[in-house]
Amino acid sequence: MINSSCDVVAFQGTVSIGKMKKSRIKRSKFIITSLPIVILLLALIWFLMTLFEGEKPLVQLEPMPEYLSKPVTFTVVLSDLKMGLRDIKVIVKQEGPGIPILKKDFPYEGLFNKRGVHRFEQTFSIDPTQLNLVQGQATIVIEIHDFSKRRGGDGNLTIIEHKMVVDTIPPSISAVTRSHNLTMGGSGLVIYRISTDTEESGVFVNDRFFPGIPFREPSHELHLCYFAVPYQAKKEEVSLYLWAKDRAENETKGSFFYHIRKKHFRSETIRISERLLETIVSSFPKELFKHDASPLERYLFINRELRKKNDEEIQEACRSFIEKRLWDGPWLRMKNSATMAQFGDQRIYYYKGNEIDRSMHMGVDLASLAQTPIQAANNGRVILARDLGIYGNSVVIDHGQGLCTLYGHLSSIHVSEGQTVTKGEVIGNSGKSGLATGDHLHFGVLVHGVPVNPIEWWDAHWIRDNIDRKLQDADKLIEK
Repeated sequence: MINSSCDVVAFQGTVSIGKMKKSRIKRSKFIITSLPIVILLLALIWFLMTLFEGEKPLVQLEPMPEYLSKPVTFTVVLSDLKMGLRDIKVIVKQEGPGIPILKKDFPYEGLFNKRGVHRFEQTFSIDPTQLNLVQGQATIVIEIHDFSKRRGGDGNLTIIEHKMVVDTIPPSISAVTRSHNLTMGGSGLVIYRISTDTEESGVFVNDRFFPGIPFREPSHELHLCYFAVPYQAKKEEVSLYLWAKDRAENETKGSFFYHIRKKHFRSETIRISERLLETIVSSFPKELFKHDASPLERYLFINRELRKKNDEEIQEACRSFIEKRLWDGPWLRMKNSATMAQFGDQRIYYYKGNEIDRSMHMGVDLASLAQTPIQAANNGRVILARDLGIYGNSVVIDHGQGLCTLYGHLSSIHVSEGQTVTKGEVIGNSGKSGLATGDHLHFGVLVHGVPVNPIEWWDAHWIRDNIDRKLQDADKLIEK
C-alpha cells in the first residue's frame, strides 16, 4: 500500500509539471506576438509627446530700464531645446497699435527640427525720439513661438512685457545767487533752483563734481553747493557750470556768473641732508618699505605714494558728510601762532645738489609753543581721529554741508571718531608726528574732500560777503 501511494503522487506531479510547461509556452507566444505592438505604441507615444511637447521657449531681456530717455540697445536671448524656435516678434506699445521693432522667422530643418535654431541672440535699439514716443508709459512686448504642434499647430507661446516710462525732457536748473567772486585755490558758494523731477544736482569745476544739497528742508527747489576753485590751473582753463540729472538720467547744464582772481603761490626749496633723511625714514614703520629699499627710496615712497594714499583717505572720510550746517561764524585760527608754510606752496626737494621731488602744500602750517592745545575751528563731528601717515596723529572734523577741517602732526589726540565738538573745544596738542621736522600744526580746510585756502574761512568779512549774504537773499526768496 505504501509503494502504491507513492506512485500515484509521482504521477500526479508529472501531470502538473506538464501543464505548467504548456502555460509558459502560451505566455511566451503571447509576449512575442504582443511585443511589436507594445514597441509600436511606445514609439507612437514618444512621437506624439515630441511633436506636442508643452515646454515654452525661454527668453531673457537685458537691460530692463525703468526709464527711457535716450536710445537704448537691448539684447534678447531665446532658447528652446526641444522642437526649436519658430519665430520672434518685438513691438513697443503705447496708445494705439504697437510699433514693430524686430520680427524674425526661423526655418524648420531636419527630423523633429534637430538642425533648426534652438538658441538665438539678437540686439535691437529703441530710440524714443526717432519712434516719436510720447511722454509716459511704454511697454516692450516680446512674443516667441516654437515648432510644437500644440495650440492647433501654432506651437507653444511665450510672451514677456517690460514697462518703462518715456521721459526725454531734461530737468531745469538756474542760479539764484548773482555774484560769485572767486580766488584761485579758494572756495565758492552758489544757490540755485531746480525742477521737482531732479534726482541729483551740483556744480562741475572742470571735470570734478561737487554735489548740491537742499537749502532748507521744506523747500526742495532751492539747493546750495560749496565748491573749490583749482589752485594749479590757469584762470582761463577753469570752467564752472551747474548740472542736474533726473530719474530718467536726462542731464542739463546751467551757467552762472563768476569772476576768478589770480593768486600767486610761493615756491620753496627744501634741502634734504643725510641726517634729515635718516630721521624722517626712521620715524615710519619698516613694514611700509621694501626690505632692500635705500633711505632715499624710502623717503620718496613716503613723500609720493604714502602722501597720495593719505590724501585719498581724507577725501574718502569727507565723502559722506552731514547735510545740515553745523558751523557758525568765522573759523578759529590757532592762538598766538606764526605761519610757517602757506597754502599752495610748491616745495622742491634737493638731495646732494639734485632735485629729487616736488609737492604742493595743501594747508597752512602754524607754530607756537611745543604741544600747544589745539582747538576745533568750528562746531562739528569728528570723522577721523588716528595716525594718518605723513600727517601723523590727525583729526578730521565734519562741519556739515561738505565742509571739513584737518588737524595734522599732533602729539596727542583728545577726541574720538563720532564725537560732537564745539568751536574752541580742545581736540589735541600740537606736535611733530608724521612727516614733520618740528612741532607745529598742519591746518587744512576741505570742500567735499578738496583742499582750499583756509585764510578765507578765518576772515569774517569774506564769510559775510560770500556766504551769509547769499543765504539771507535765499531766505527772502522762500519767504515771498
